[in-house]
Parts: sequence; structure tokens; C-alpha cells
Amino acid sequence: MGQLEGKVALVTGANRGIGKGIALAFVREGASVVLAARDQALLQQAAAEIGGTTLAVPTDVTEEVQVKRLFTRIQERFGRLEILVNNAGAFDGGPIEQLTLDAWEKVMAVNLRGPFLCTRGAFGMMKRQGGGRIINIASIAARRVRPHTAAYSTSKHGLWGLTQVTMLEGREHGIVCSCLYPGNTRVDRMEDRAESQYQEPMMTVQEQAEAVVFMASQPPHVNVLEAVVMPARQAFIGRG
Repeated sequence: MGQLEGKVALVTGANRGIGKGIALAFVREGASVVLAARDQALLQQAAAEIGGTTLAVPTDVTEEVQVKRLFTRIQERFGRLEILVNNAGAFDGGPIEQLTLDAWEKVMAVNLRGPFLCTRGAFGMMKRQGGGRIINIASIAARRVRPHTAAYSTSKHGLWGLTQVTMLEGREHGIVCSCLYPGNTRVDRMEDRAESQYQEPMMTVQEQAEAVVFMASQPPHVNVLEAVVMPARQAFIGRG
């Protein structure tokens, strides 16, 4: 029996990268998984590759109407939700004086508005059923920033704030909330770029997914509130 046997999980940004890896790991551990992402073709392809009990729901997590429809589909299909993983993310950067408002707003919408809307939808379901677990995928940029990442780093700092408030408000309802800070992870989109750009130490998607399974599989009275998971040789302390 898998560590997540019989549970229903929602993973956003599940059509590629870390989100797809998390969804695959959850299915292997016995969960039924709802996959949400904007690109319908990639989402259906991911669902076919993952197998198991999956429900693919094309969703832009920045759009309130679409998120409400997503949770309606979950309620109709499964009637419950034990785990939400807020993984969908966006990056856009550059020097502050050159950063456009459109770029700032896009990153904030995906990295903060999306998790808020999904957390709000999950919170209601979990409260009614007596508990649940929400895991926010942030970044070590929430702990150690770099130049030219104003929008991204700010949004990931904000995600830690949302995590803490969700944990506080969920406490009396059996809802726990965690935040994972991934370090360098080799995702699909890197394959199309020059290898010389990625000389820093890297982890695999599967290794990050295993960390999420560990967080998700804790008993209801235990919570891994936050965790930094990164390559052992990656600069973090002293990073700048």
C-alpha cells in the first residue's frame, strides 16, 4: 500500500516540470490526482503519461471563474480533497528600473493570486470534511535573493506569508499548510538551452517530488511547516 493510498490530491502546474513529477509520485503512492494547468494539450499528454486515477482540468489559476470551476469538478468527481499542492509558477526578471509593470503583474498573478484562489477553494472543502493538507511550492529565492529577481523573489516571500496565515486559520479545522523551498532543479525547459548556462549543482525533479511526498504523507497531527531541499553543493548560505 502506498503512502497516499485512497487520498485525493490537486496539483497545479502539473503538465511539466516539478508539478508533473509531484503528480506522478503521488499516483505511484496510491493517490487519485487532479492535474491543473493552462496548456490543455500538454496537460492531457501528462495525464496519459502519469496514468493511474487522474483528472485533467485545464485551468488558469489566476482566473477566479476557472478556479471555481476546477473545484466544482473535483467535488463532482471525488467529493473530497485531502491534498492541495500550489505549484504553478512564473518567472520574469531584469533590473528593477527596466522591469515592466506587465511583467510584475504576471508574476504576482501566477505566484500569489493563484495560490490564494486555490487555497480559498480547498479551505472550504477541507473545512467541511474535517481536515486536509496544503503544500506551497516556493523557492530558495524566498530566503536568499539574487539581483534582477524583484518580482519573483517578492512573490515567493509572499507565499511564505500565505502559508503561515493558512496554517493559523486552518489549525482549529484540522487543515495544515507547508512551504517547500526548492533549490536548483533540472526541469524540462532546460533541455532546450545551452548546457553552459546550468553549471551550478542541480537536483532532479524526482528528488524534489520525493520531498513533497514526505510532507504530504505525514499523519494529520504532524506538519513539516517549511523545508529547504537543494543540491548539497549549491550556494545558499552566503548566496547573493
